[in-house]
Amino acid sequence: MPSAHNIKEVGYVDCVGGGQIVVVDGIAYIGHVNAPDGTSIYDVRDPKNPKKLASLGMPPGTHSHKVRVANDLMVINQELNDADSSPVPEGWKGGIVVYDVKDPSNPRELARWKTEGTGVHRYDFDGRYIYMSSSAEGYVSPFVMIMDLIDPTNPTEVGRWWMPGQWTAGGEVPNFERTQHRCHHPLRLGNRLYVSYWKGGFVILDIEDMTKPTLVSGLNWVPPFACPIHTALPIPFDINGRKYLLVGDEDVDRAPDAPAAFMWMIDITDEKHPIPVSTYQIPELAGAVVPMCSGLHQPSEKFHGTEIPMAWFSNGLRVIDIKDPHRPVEVAHYIPDLPEGSKRVSSNDVTVDDDGLIYLLDRHRGLHILQRV
Repeated sequence: MPSAHNIKEVGYVDCVGGGQIVVVDGIAYIGHVNAPDGTSIYDVRDPKNPKKLASLGMPPGTHSHKVRVANDLMVINQELNDADSSPVPEGWKGGIVVYDVKDPSNPRELARWKTEGTGVHRYDFDGRYIYMSSSAEGYVSPFVMIMDLIDPTNPTEVGRWWMPGQWTAGGEVPNFERTQHRCHHPLRLGNRLYVSYWKGGFVILDIEDMTKPTLVSGLNWVPPFACPIHTALPIPFDINGRKYLLVGDEDVDRAPDAPAAFMWMIDITDEKHPIPVSTYQIPELAGAVVPMCSGLHQPSEKFHGTEIPMAWFSNGLRVIDIKDPHRPVEVAHYIPDLPEGSKRVSSNDVTVDDDGLIYLLDRHRGLHILQRV
């Protein structure tokens, strides 16, 4: 039986594993982790009876594990899958693909933008601009790129930003190993981008002029902490008159005896001087030696109020209340049954819809539709 506290399951989709879930107007869009599955679309307006509407595929050695939807446009990523050693079709390149989803049962391709290197990883999309992590020729690792979809049939780059050392074609010399300083994904709030930069920490960028993003500040705790920074999530409202950034590390790429990943609360009232004010780790992991992918992966980038649902890998869904940013508190959790064919639960992504339902996506199999009680 699942372990649940203040959460109940109201629906389930038996789908292959996914990397990202977004729900718009009762339609769920799922980006899958492994080919041949690419993107699936489900009608979840009746959460007890989800119905599959459409699916898109991907070739061997690649994946399309991220998806965003706004203004009847669906943007999916195209990326080499480093966990799949299958030969990639000759001439294949990563990037993004834009679809018209006015009729979600019949996605209609509008444009395909391609780049050199590994492709596009994760991104934000506001219906006009895409803020993404992209590779490109001449760069040692993925960086921040802003694309304009004012004409969705012709995605156009308008700006880019990279950490010093990434632009090797420009003569820069990396002071980091391999691709450890790389953009994971940007999130926009107002005229700022909040960008997780893996083992390069996080940065705040001013995009008042999108053609020339400029650095406001940044902060990095790797080392001494072991886990890379996965998400820098701006809180869109003040708490007690102050501004905060929730940062989630990802429980990968660490020594077996290093602490599992957890979340941080950062005071950014003075955005030029970010200050960590608290952390939260679930009690079961505090001070424990645990396998990789036991700790935090991803907070929901959409939420209502101060309760933030989070995908905590093998420890399922955790709902953390940040109403006191100096003392985050867990108020609910849900750990699903072991997915069929899996050795562990792997809660990979989570989102909420306008009615407050929570959608918890497993990396290996299954989408749980949950309700806070």
